Amino acid sequence: MSKKFKYDFLVFGAGGMQGQIVVRDLISKKYKIFVSDLSEFHINPILEKYPKIPYKLLDLRNLNETISLIKKVKPFVVINCAEADWNLNVYKACLEARANVIDLGSDIPMTKEQLKMDNLFKKRELIAITGCGSTPGINNIMLSYALNFVEKVKDIEAGFCWNSTTEEFVPPFSIPSIVEEFTEKATLLKRGKWIKVMPLKTIIPRRFKEIGKNKCFFVRHPEPYTFHFYYKNKGLKNIKFYAGFPDHSFYTIYNFIQLGLASKEKIKINDEEITPLNFLTETLRTIVPSKKYKEKEILWVYINGKVDGKNKKIKMECFTDTLKGWESAGCNIDTGIPASIIGQMIRKGEINSFGSFAPEIIVPPNLFFRRLKEKKMRVFMNNIQIN
Repeated sequence: MSKKFKYDFLVFGAGGMQGQIVVRDLISKKYKIFVSDLSEFHINPILEKYPKIPYKLLDLRNLNETISLIKKVKPFVVINCAEADWNLNVYKACLEARANVIDLGSDIPMTKEQLKMDNLFKKRELIAITGCGSTPGINNIMLSYALNFVEKVKDIEAGFCWNSTTEEFVPPFSIPSIVEEFTEKATLLKRGKWIKVMPLKTIIPRRFKEIGKNKCFFVRHPEPYTFHFYYKNKGLKNIKFYAGFPDHSFYTIYNFIQLGLASKEKIKINDEEITPLNFLTETLRTIVPSKKYKEKEILWVYINGKVDGKNKKIKMECFTDTLKGWESAGCNIDTGIPASIIGQMIRKGEINSFGSFAPEIIVPPNLFFRRLKEKKMRVFMNNIQIN
């Protein structure tokens, strides 16, 4: 390692669902890493597994302290697995402290601000990539691969669906993010115009190979914006993004929201102020699935395009199963592992263009798909496996 860098990686949000996956994968590959999280309660599971790992508790809302930690740690890459609210703060800190950075994705307004920082990262010869998980992440890279086979693209539909072997509730990923997907207006492109719709007014049943039936609906995600940002000159008219949940998970989350347990408004209990959503989030962290519980997820991108004036449809799909030895992560490996893979690609020089990007324009698909296969994530194009 160059003397300029003390660590290969600094992982923010290391104690969360995705952070723990990233940390475990990087340590298994012998990288030198430093970890950080908001609270001792979050970081303890990491310290129990890896007692010698260096760490520091940090509130990413404090920009100066975030800059100071990055300067002290001197990582080659910052992998930000914290809640998306602080992604822009981390970008600003990495610019100031001169570190490459990736995250798991932001909402559309913040994604716009991150992509606007392209010239700033170029001037400092740094790489920044937002949306390096499952979706945004794998879906974006599948889209870039598919577009090699068309000249024009009119319609893009993308999304995720999943299911489990037993109907018990296990948080599928970040509860704060899920609540936003259920309750905040979704942005989509329809006939060349941006519109917003309430997610739960768009529910349709859909059935997917290996997954079965899901309740699918439009959700607030950055993919429609970045797809349009990079590929609008290809004739794009319609972009839709769907989330899908099996009934047992959908109705549990819906009931949390209806009962007020997902509220961000502070309430007072015995002179202590708490928010129901924070309480719910921490409570759900304690759930331990049964031994029979396993998950499977599909990420998909369907495009309707043209080649030589003729219509051409392409269906990209990525299937993720619960992986032996990673049972506690369920299908969340398809979010944590891509972040680890993309971070490693930057560390190895396999991604070496400076600037601020979404993954579809900067991550080499074939190499990325090969790395997914190491964790048995299967990528298909028109029903033929390509990795």
